[in-house]
Amino acid sequence: MKRICVFCGSNSGANPAYAEAAVRLGRLLAGRGQTLVYGGGNVGLMGILADAALEAGGQVIGVIPESMLKWEVGHPELTELRVVASMHERKATMAELSDAFIALPGGIGTLEELFEIWTWGQLGLHAKPLGFLDVAGYYERLHAFLDHMAGEGFVKPRHRRMTAVHHDPDTLLALLDSYQPPETIRVIDRETA
Repeated sequence: MKRICVFCGSNSGANPAYAEAAVRLGRLLAGRGQTLVYGGGNVGLMGILADAALEAGGQVIGVIPESMLKWEVGHPELTELRVVASMHERKATMAELSDAFIALPGGIGTLEELFEIWTWGQLGLHAKPLGFLDVAGYYERLHAFLDHMAGEGFVKPRHRRMTAVHHDPDTLLALLDSYQPPETIRVIDRETA
């Protein structure tokens, strides 16, 4: 894994542990020689993550829609900042550039980005690993609901197992390193639905 895409909040959140985790992850990626790919902003966890990676000597590629340069304040000191036309192009570009995906705490956009990548993996459009860095239990309730979805028959067990979850970034990266994608099977047909 040479390039790791991290989805995270454009806010810092209420718990200081979120910012601490962003710093730790940014430094860790830089120390491992892995390029950070992220949303290109200079605010919230996005800015904290990018700054930590840069300060540790890492490479950072940001991808931001032109319309959001003012909102998320495009980071001026990145290795590379790609300005794209739309959110769709942003997600597609980040997916194309990256070998794996991690969600730090964030809001609706963070979840939307990771769930889209997860869906693409379920459909066999890519075989890249994805995981949640579960800082201070931030994602515990979400994973309980995902287990409920699987229990109710809306998520196949093989697809539920596609995501790694851990509170420690070193361990999470090790889980992503060892990822084996499920066999691609038609998601919906009369025999497997």
